[in-house]
Amino acid sequence: MSILRRISFSLFRSVITLILITAALYATVMLTPPETLASLYMPKRTSPRMTEEMYAELLQDMIEKYHLDDPFPVQYAYWAGNLLRGNWGYSPNLQEDVFVGLLRRLPATLELTFYAMLIYFPLGVLSGVLAGTRKKGIFDRLFRSTAFVATSLTPMILAIIMIVVFYITLRWFAPGRLGTAFAPLIAAENFKSYTGFLTIDGLLNKNPKLSLDAFRHLAMPVLTLVFAQWAILGRITRASIIEESQKDYITAGRAMGLREWTLSWRYALGNAAAPALTHTMLTAASLMTNVFVVEIIFNYPGLSTVGVKSLAFIPDAPSAMGFAIYSTVLVLALTTLLDLLKAVVDPRLRENF
Repeated sequence: MSILRRISFSLFRSVITLILITAALYATVMLTPPETLASLYMPKRTSPRMTEEMYAELLQDMIEKYHLDDPFPVQYAYWAGNLLRGNWGYSPNLQEDVFVGLLRRLPATLELTFYAMLIYFPLGVLSGVLAGTRKKGIFDRLFRSTAFVATSLTPMILAIIMIVVFYITLRWFAPGRLGTAFAPLIAAENFKSYTGFLTIDGLLNKNPKLSLDAFRHLAMPVLTLVFAQWAILGRITRASIIEESQKDYITAGRAMGLREWTLSWRYALGNAAAPALTHTMLTAASLMTNVFVVEIIFNYPGLSTVGVKSLAFIPDAPSAMGFAIYSTVLVLALTTLLDLLKAVVDPRLRENF
């Protein structure tokens, strides 16, 4: 029952947080006049013969339809209801509905984030444990030196270095999501998108070369994301392992003749995993921010393109709002998942519920 209560509490907290953030976002939009808000809901195309009087009348209809003259709670309730129904407005820059545009670009961002977390979390924990159990040894000194460099480089600088070294000089990897030779394959009618992850869908469509090309294009952005996150997580794990190794239960284990490997990996790591998960949960927002920066630099067609296009050409409030809301949902989903995983790893958290 404690696990169920933890899940219920985490979900409830995430929903309340989402409501507060979206309410704050919509409150900023309310600073604009109702006529400007109504323009967000205008039809995709208006008749070129429409006069100013006709346009003003259409604006007034939109104001009444979407309750843009009502008090804030009423406006927010109708706006949130439209969000739940998938009506996020039309983007003139994307030239499509915002929700459709976000859904179409979401798999690319999820694929990039998934592989980054799949690498940096176990690698950070593993290197942190090895460094902590070999304090002041060769591996520990090498780890601390590399971690210092990693945390000193911003993702933007590291991404530029990656492009210069691995794309311009060595020609090993390339920006983008796919090579020009493979891009038409995913647009073909016989290509089925099972997961949205090209690395997996290529195999499911019996085209391993497509998956290999997708992996090659993921290499630079994934490594750019992994480097700094790995260093921070590894240093936290190292400090936790060193602290745990000095506690009484480890000393008692040594007195009983248990091996250092057993004490470190079976007992100390279990208690050190909670701080590692806490760090990952607290840096979820910065991880997503880095993902968007990396997507822009490597020309990776994820959710960041929505945020960039919302500021291009003409002001595009629906795209900007949609990008902000989608980013918030992703961060909350990630933090909720990590919070539940932390409760599974650390029984002490379950006892508090």
